Amino acid sequence: MIPLRIDDPADPRIAGFVSIKERDLTGRHGRFIAEGTVVLRMLAAAHNTGRGIEAEAILLLENRVDGVRGILAEFPAEIPVYVASAAVFDAIAGFNMHRGVLALGKRQSAPRLDALIGSLPRKSLVLAACGISNHDNMGSMFRNAAAFGVDAIVMDETSCDPMYRKAIRVSVGSVLSVPFAREGSVTALVGRLQAEGFAIWGLSPRGKTDLHDIPPSPRTVLLAGTEGEGLPENIMASIQTARIRQRPGLDSLNVATAAGIALHQVAMINGFI
Repeated sequence: MIPLRIDDPADPRIAGFVSIKERDLTGRHGRFIAEGTVVLRMLAAAHNTGRGIEAEAILLLENRVDGVRGILAEFPAEIPVYVASAAVFDAIAGFNMHRGVLALGKRQSAPRLDALIGSLPRKSLVLAACGISNHDNMGSMFRNAAAFGVDAIVMDETSCDPMYRKAIRVSVGSVLSVPFAREGSVTALVGRLQAEGFAIWGLSPRGKTDLHDIPPSPRTVLLAGTEGEGLPENIMASIQTARIRQRPGLDSLNVATAAGIALHQVAMINGFI
């Protein structure tokens, strides 16, 4: 894999990398940006799983090439690798990119909710999300999910897209490894999971059960709500709810932090870790 030199930020070969900060706010037709060495390694692994995640091109700062040669060797030889100076690299990205490692990827087909839930094993741990709008929180939730053996993440349509650059970066590439689906209302989501026999536990400071009292179950879902408002009252009334014990005086934990604590507990009692 011989890197191809880019000296002009307007070179059409690297058009997919141009102004990636703005691309986070627009439709990308299934394409996404992977940033950093660790995420590049995760993309290489995902490329070879047959899950429909593929790399289209790689762009490197000239002084980063030697450090990632081993990762580049994991990609198919036909994936083009471009290299640029710092000035050209930053002009392409639209801002200072000190990491100097970017890849343009494409998610060929996103699994539908029904298909994803239907494919889960009889013993499964699922993280569900309602109205998560912050990409940092979304990325952190995926990182926690990967750490604690979650089989899938399911989100309602009001949650933000995990394939945005920032979410992928914060997840350290876990968005590329943990199966997920994002569609429909949270009501429909809960109903579909209940129909498949999952025990659903909504996380809330108003939860009726202490987190440590959640009983083991071969199919468990932890449901986290939107930052600030939490889960809708009608959803809280239709499922079991759990709270994380904490000192008084603070309204609630950050949603990604709460999800991480709860996932660790439930993964432990069910033998996922």
